[in-house]
Amino acid sequence: MADMKRSHRVARIAEEMLAVLGTGRQVAPLSARFTDFGLEEAYEIAARVCDMRKPRGETSVGRKIGFTNRAAWGGYGISGPMWNYMFDSTVHDLAADSGTFALAGFPEPRIEPEIALHLARAPRVGMSESELLECIDWVAHGFEIVHSIFPGWQFTAADAVAAYGVHSGLLLGERHDVSAARAQWAEMLSGFSVELVGDDGARRSGHAANVLGGPLTALRFLVEELARYQASRPLGAGEIVTTGTLTEAMPAVAGQTWSTELRGIGMRGVRLRLE
Repeated sequence: MADMKRSHRVARIAEEMLAVLGTGRQVAPLSARFTDFGLEEAYEIAARVCDMRKPRGETSVGRKIGFTNRAAWGGYGISGPMWNYMFDSTVHDLAADSGTFALAGFPEPRIEPEIALHLARAPRVGMSESELLECIDWVAHGFEIVHSIFPGWQFTAADAVAAYGVHSGLLLGERHDVSAARAQWAEMLSGFSVELVGDDGARRSGHAANVLGGPLTALRFLVEELARYQASRPLGAGEIVTTGTLTEAMPAVAGQTWSTELRGIGMRGVRLRLE
């Protein structure tokens, strides 16, 4: 009976989450409505929502890792990182989209500079960071746009998981092949710095170490976290993994233009105009 009630609740919440997506509406956090709501149920909801997006013509193309930046946990009431699915409807090339992103339908949006990794083959639990890098064929720098259907960005990690991992879109810059110089890329991925710059003069600094110690460390977290929960599907070849914000996430406002400056890594900064 308990399993049946749990299944019904997962289905109801998944339907609510999908109904809210893209409408601009906000709702009360699930953790405030259900005192026993936790990550295991949230990942079941994430899997259900992923399946429900397929009939809408959306295909899962990877995962986003969120809240890898420990410095941000206190501000959100979060005590650890989480992940969710990304889709062909949410992942785009900056060049193909003319370097713009429309914010309509996403409440309280924010912008985050990130490093994304593309998997040539599936990683396994227990792999070292050098072994994980062997699974990657290209890396890219870009922006993730995130939003909160919970007012004031007040929620738990489980709430965030159920609500699409707060993912709105991933805008990717140039892809860089890492296969010919993996040792060099391993060093750069662990030691680079980034500056996020707004056209209003706002600046935020970040470092590779801000995402759990580096993008490869964040990937290792994801591989291990997926193995912890039965509803979580393992990573496969061809998936894109974006590894979390390198700086403080900044409020995203239509009309703004944001850019990045990178140091210590063979990548150019990116530029995005918000609409």
